[in-house]
Amino acid sequence: MERLGAAGLAEEKNGSWRRVIIEKPFGRDLATAKALNARILKVLDEPQIFRMDHFLGKETVQNIMALRFSNAIFEPLWNRDHIDHVQITAAETVGVERRANFYEVTGALRDMVPNHVFQLLSLTAMESPNSFAADAVRNEKTKVLEAVQPLDDEAVRRNVVRGQYAAGSMNGSAVQAYRQEPGVKPDSTTETYVALRLGIENWRWAGVPFYLRTGKRLTRRTTEIAIHFKQAPFALFRDTPVDILAPNVLILQIQPDEGISLQFGAKMPGPRIELGKVRMDFRYKDYFHTEPSTGYETLVYDCMIGEAILFNRADGVEAGWAVVQPIIDLWADDKTVPLELYPAGSPGPDGADNLLWRSGRQWRPLAP
Repeated sequence: MERLGAAGLAEEKNGSWRRVIIEKPFGRDLATAKALNARILKVLDEPQIFRMDHFLGKETVQNIMALRFSNAIFEPLWNRDHIDHVQITAAETVGVERRANFYEVTGALRDMVPNHVFQLLSLTAMESPNSFAADAVRNEKTKVLEAVQPLDDEAVRRNVVRGQYAAGSMNGSAVQAYRQEPGVKPDSTTETYVALRLGIENWRWAGVPFYLRTGKRLTRRTTEIAIHFKQAPFALFRDTPVDILAPNVLILQIQPDEGISLQFGAKMPGPRIELGKVRMDFRYKDYFHTEPSTGYETLVYDCMIGEAILFNRADGVEAGWAVVQPIIDLWADDKTVPLELYPAGSPGPDGADNLLWRSGRQWRPLAP
């Protein structure tokens, strides 16, 4: 970066523009993120910097704001009065592949949570911006991360689960454990899975838990946001064969099949009142006949035209790292924090299920 400045390649003059795309990771903790931002800002002005997270280029991610703020049937319900909890999942079937040198010093928390997962969190929980100007949107996203309830050591132990994949089976084939991967230490404590429960301390979300999970070698590849609405009162159905009401869930599918679905209860055919779970599905490829994209196409184009709405700003990057820094610190200082092993091809460690079970909730199944 300094050499770009020294060569004069960062200067904007005579009507020209200079923009630099920086791919994640943006540091490896809060201190290094701040140092990196300071270093970059010595050479470039913030409007010249385009910190890229390819998740933000995906259509469904961009559609979160459109879904919320253009549809009067959703936004009035998008708060603590109507939403019970939110689940955000970024599950991968691949292992560490040939990236052991990178992954051993990074792990699932650093690799996925402050960037990919927190982008989904902030878009889901943000307030309406006053326009679609880049800074208006990024202001609201940053406010969400700044409002996340701080984690002390006790909260990390109670609300964060880390795991590592052991040997298992996927698609009928044996899969080796993470510690058996080339380049991985045989006694490695690097996590390949992390799940956490967060709270957002603001008027809209007070008391609503946000459950986040990401991991490798899981049952199925999927990235989704699931909005679980509160249940209707059961009183009307107490003298009927209905023993449980179908949950109302709005699912925003980021990958592999981009789309949105709504799950709700409906009466099953027959003389008795019995309820079944039904689902309405919208798929981008069916309605708009588009092919899935990686997101990079959109983002590179936006950089070229100077549109920064889908790129991270320095304060947003640092706010994300500030949330996970207590987790990083405790895991580094306290070697007694459990690292749960889970079989490759499974939904993840048991501790992640317990994270929800103790409040009477459960994860959406990863199995198709």
